[in-house]
Amino acid sequence: MNTFLSVFVTVISLGTIFGCLALLIWCTKDKMGIEEGAPTGHTFDGISELNNPLPKWWSYLFVFFIVFSLFYLALYPGLGNFKGLLGWQSSHQDIRSLEESRAAAAKSREQELLVQYDRETIRADEVFGARFRELAYEADGETYRAIADIAQDANAIKVGQRLFLQNCAQCHGSDARGARGFPNLTNNDWLWGGSPEQIKTTIMHGRQGVMAAWSDMLGEDGVKEVASYVLSLSGRRVDEVEAQKGQVRFAVCAACHGADGTGNTALGAPNLANGIWLYGGSRAAVEETIRYGRHGVMPAWNDILGEDKVHLLASYVYSLNN
Repeated sequence: MNTFLSVFVTVISLGTIFGCLALLIWCTKDKMGIEEGAPTGHTFDGISELNNPLPKWWSYLFVFFIVFSLFYLALYPGLGNFKGLLGWQSSHQDIRSLEESRAAAAKSREQELLVQYDRETIRADEVFGARFRELAYEADGETYRAIADIAQDANAIKVGQRLFLQNCAQCHGSDARGARGFPNLTNNDWLWGGSPEQIKTTIMHGRQGVMAAWSDMLGEDGVKEVASYVLSLSGRRVDEVEAQKGQVRFAVCAACHGADGTGNTALGAPNLANGIWLYGGSRAAVEETIRYGRHGVMPAWNDILGEDKVHLLASYVYSLNN
């Protein structure tokens, strides 16, 4: 703090302490000329006031804390910029040191949890890994069973369902019917293809679907016109004139969704003609998608689950539509 504030704080602090001391001394003086313990002549409601001194214990305690405060201010900061004889401070290095200590403790705890997780994962693989391999591989133990065949194996599908509930239900729902922004896996509408190999690839390596924002290029009228045309592809009733204008503008969308709007699984571009909407099929939702774009991410599960579990999981997802 600057010099003025430092002096101001020092004067206020010491002035308060010595002011209290002066008040105590003043209160111990007999200014009435009346013998200690004698009536002062003041009465109220039949009660007479006596000339009693301050309690000794209270006065001594008052003096003790005044002396204590002076020693405290001499040792610790409290008088402006004076840091005290001990040089103690509660900021900068001390706080940084405390934060570093806490960060180190948190990191150590995190590492302990990771080690524990790895240990439990290894143990689980030792216990259950053989069962996963038994369900996922042919009798030779080297070749994966066809996903379509595993989809007919009730025991394997139960295992795949448990894997789905543990890892996929958070987004796609326990019934695999999805939610807004998360695909329904039971309606045979596949953004990246619904063949066994395509499903497994999606789970193994993840996907990123990006829909560009078109508001700057199309303008607000263009967004509404394209929305009308897109809605008309699935049989919705729209303004025909607006839809015709939107069809012309749809040329910029055809590169991904196709000239007929039926999509492209190689790009993850949705089919716009089947009435299935990932982000909602209301006019407002469709216009929002065109205006601001979308970005969907499906995480990769290979490093988390391993290919054996992914193979069984893909078989369960495939079985939902087959």
